[in-house]
Amino acid sequence: MQQQNNQPSSLKSKTVKGVGWSAIDAFVGQGVTFVVGLVLARLLSPSEFGLIGIATIFITILSGFVDCGFSNALIRKKEVSNNDYNTMFITNMAMSVLVFLILFFSAPLIADFFERQEVTNLLRVLALTVVIQAVSLVQNTILTKRIDFKTKTKATIIAAIISGTVGIGFAFAGFGVWALAAQQITSHVVNTICLCVFNNWLPNLSFNGESFRYMWGYGWKLMLSGFLDRTWGQLYQSVVGKCYAPETLGQYSRSKLFAQIFSQNFTMIIQRVTYPALAEVQDEKQRMIAAYRKIIKMSMFVTAVCMISLGAVSEPFIYCLIGDQWHQAATFLPLICISMSLYPLHAINLDMLQVQGRSDIFLELEIVKKIIAIGPICLGIFIGIYWMLVGSIVTGVIAFFLNSYYTGKNLGYSSWQQLKDIAPSYVIALIIAVSVYFFKFFPISNFIILPIQIIVGVMVLVAIGEISKTEEYVEIKGLAVASVRKIRMK
Repeated sequence: MQQQNNQPSSLKSKTVKGVGWSAIDAFVGQGVTFVVGLVLARLLSPSEFGLIGIATIFITILSGFVDCGFSNALIRKKEVSNNDYNTMFITNMAMSVLVFLILFFSAPLIADFFERQEVTNLLRVLALTVVIQAVSLVQNTILTKRIDFKTKTKATIIAAIISGTVGIGFAFAGFGVWALAAQQITSHVVNTICLCVFNNWLPNLSFNGESFRYMWGYGWKLMLSGFLDRTWGQLYQSVVGKCYAPETLGQYSRSKLFAQIFSQNFTMIIQRVTYPALAEVQDEKQRMIAAYRKIIKMSMFVTAVCMISLGAVSEPFIYCLIGDQWHQAATFLPLICISMSLYPLHAINLDMLQVQGRSDIFLELEIVKKIIAIGPICLGIFIGIYWMLVGSIVTGVIAFFLNSYYTGKNLGYSSWQQLKDIAPSYVIALIIAVSVYFFKFFPISNFIILPIQIIVGVMVLVAIGEISKTEEYVEIKGLAVASVRKIRMK
């Protein structure tokens, strides 16, 4: 009995530590990458970022086939043997070689399509990252299942520092777009080496047919779902890269990257910890529902405030960090921020389907959503990028109702209940955004305007939080105070 009572506490402890290290991974590891990106954005031109954007479109689309959905299958599985990991490793490596060969031989055709011949060699070299990354997939799966993000964080930070140094060095030496390629390849190589050394797991190349059938039976639907998601996501890149100049693609890619830092990265912090944690309590419905609801409320509070506020300060933010030559990115950013503020809702609702083993519904939803997403893509082709971005906001709202309908139906947490839970977060975010937006019209330097906007935004957030005592604000404040106390005690 004592062991059962301690189990929730143990899971909570593992989850809290996991979130902590996952946050460090995102804010330090990704922070280093972010700073390096700022330096490179000042050393290189938007057109060079556009070229790397074209080259990575097809790598992003095809790389999902390497994992085959096996990682999620093993994370969800209660008992995992070494045969499972070895079978996954062999499958991943075989798929990575196949993907590499497809990319290598199709590179000239892709270059012809975009009418940029320099993409051929760039794509062939970057395709090596698919094989390199395949080596580390099992290592990442093992660490995620253990909720051991401390090890992953060390690898990420080391890789970010070394690859950033290499990229900046290449840029200063005048290698242009190859500086970005060198940074990406170095990052994958160093991260993979670190994970193999730190985790101390080595394959013995034993393939188990029964293990493969289990992982494939669960994972193939997720693999196809991921393929559809990445393909439609990269179609936006493809439309901009084909219909507009590489410089415009560079501007679009840079604005999207800034939005992802505050949306996808934060969601990743929560998602990669909560998925294995929720998988452990998948048979305890009430605990799972309570945790699920809390995750949505907390993650949407942070994301809504950050994303809507970022959109409000986009121009001073972009100009101060990477310069006036990125003006178009500053105009794209507010629309992308609104669209991506919904990202945690999509990701967490879909995670719950995976935890419940409903990869079939997961796939069906992806097919329906991608059909709907044809609308914004057509707007981008025939009208313009801004209308494409507006259309993506509309399809994002529709996607939320589709995703939340099935989780609500299975768990009793409906779309309407979710909207009521996140509404206070958006109200607070809008108040903050309005309070800081008009400072950009002051006839003073952006280097003065941006700090003023940040200070005012924080003051408004604290004032609203202290007056309203919103549950999410109170909990985040409590976690912050506890962290400060621990630091002082040390």
